[in-house]
Amino acid sequence: MEHSLDILLTWKTAAVAFWFLLFFAGERLAPAAARPAVAEGRPAGGLYRLGRNLALWLVNVGLSPLIVVPLSFWASQAALDWRPQAWSGWPGLLVDLVLLDFLIYWWHLANHRVPVLWRFHEVHHLDRFLDTTSALRFHFGEVVLSALARAAVIYLLDFPFSSILAFETLLLMATLFHHSNLRLPAGLEAALSLLIITPSIHWVHHHARQRDTDSNYGTVFSFWDRLFASRSPTRRDPGMEIGVQGHEERSLAQLVLRPFLSAEMRKDP
Repeated sequence: MEHSLDILLTWKTAAVAFWFLLFFAGERLAPAAARPAVAEGRPAGGLYRLGRNLALWLVNVGLSPLIVVPLSFWASQAALDWRPQAWSGWPGLLVDLVLLDFLIYWWHLANHRVPVLWRFHEVHHLDRFLDTTSALRFHFGEVVLSALARAAVIYLLDFPFSSILAFETLLLMATLFHHSNLRLPAGLEAALSLLIITPSIHWVHHHARQRDTDSNYGTVFSFWDRLFASRSPTRRDPGMEIGVQGHEERSLAQLVLRPFLSAEMRKDP
């Protein structure tokens, strides 16, 4: 069992790494938006920003084998054993993927509505430009809280670990795609957006205007926002301001400490 788990994790890592490199290269060859200048005269998409985003990601890479994977695996083994036999095989996997995406829609919405969750999720939104590295930029506190919430869901709904791994792979690939700065043909993106979240949808979610930030919560499938009336009518503009309304980007150290500071200390000067 342990050997099979190692193989599955290796394949997941390889697939996501290939997907990341594909879009990282593509968005530099055919960018949808130019990289604007930000504070301190640094370009928003420059090496300083990339280093900051990748540093946040490296912390989470270390947490994955220590907390995230073991917690999910334990929950799948200890889960309430109620799943019917009919809910298995490929049909069961497809149901699991849709159900898990439905649940992560609500978790994402909660990260915007619940103040303590927003403290951590805000670190992701403070990025002033979007590309594939934005998809890796999350505070370790959000990762731990997400792992705990996911473990509870796995335990209660009796998800097999194979479904969790499949969904995590799909989730990472979808996140890399819809954060990317890759320019897509308008017709192709319009067609894709009928089913899945595309950059044109998710960039609006990162618009530095709160009514847009508090919308477009979907992660893989785009129909949840239409179904629950959380889709923004705003259309993406390549020149739209990205970030959090009324707040500036922070240094790496400030981003790490920010969720633990008082509301007064978190205000911009």
